[in-house]
Amino acid sequence: MNNELFKKQLDSIIEKFDEMGRKAEHNDLSDLPKADRQSLVTRGIASVHRISGVNSTYSLEIQRIIQKQPHLHLHTSSVIGVVKALNEDLELGYLQNLAEIVHSEVFSDFLEMSKYLNENGYKDASAVIAGSTLESHLRKVASKHSVPFENNGKPVKANKLNADLTKAGAYELLDQKNVTAWLDLRNNTAHGNYEEYESEQVKLLISGVQDFITRIRA
Repeated sequence: MNNELFKKQLDSIIEKFDEMGRKAEHNDLSDLPKADRQSLVTRGIASVHRISGVNSTYSLEIQRIIQKQPHLHLHTSSVIGVVKALNEDLELGYLQNLAEIVHSEVFSDFLEMSKYLNENGYKDASAVIAGSTLESHLRKVASKHSVPFENNGKPVKANKLNADLTKAGAYELLDQKNVTAWLDLRNNTAHGNYEEYESEQVKLLISGVQDFITRIRA
């Protein structure tokens, strides 16, 4: 992954925010459906964590915003403001490539943030962060085992990467099945299927990913 792909992610979120803004009567989008605002904020938080890391100024600002009022959908404008700041800094070249920022020793920080969000009622954002952490680790494991994780500059889909890593002997079939289940939960979140899973399942996702990262070294 590179800065161009990161910027594409952020641009997509900002464009969605602008699109929703054209439909709303209020600047904070408070007259739009809660589910739509929740989905946008979840995507924004996940992208900021994924691109800048959970200990960055951007992520800490989001944490400060959330702690003031424990309802994600009420923070749409504020969170998108952080997304815009990150996007501008990325465009100006102030951030390094994700591969230089995110290392295995900080994955535990991502999972701690995921655990914190899940325990405080934000299972959707929590699932996205845990799933993104898993996908990042799969790419690092792929690099270690010389398994291609990009195709013509685009990331190989996580499920294919999971299968390829198993074939390469990076881990056993049981781990592959577990990773498939975790990715399914992650995909439900990405597609807005928030009713398909419960907070307890996200808790198991976090602990499972944590154990997997500990055992399957990159």
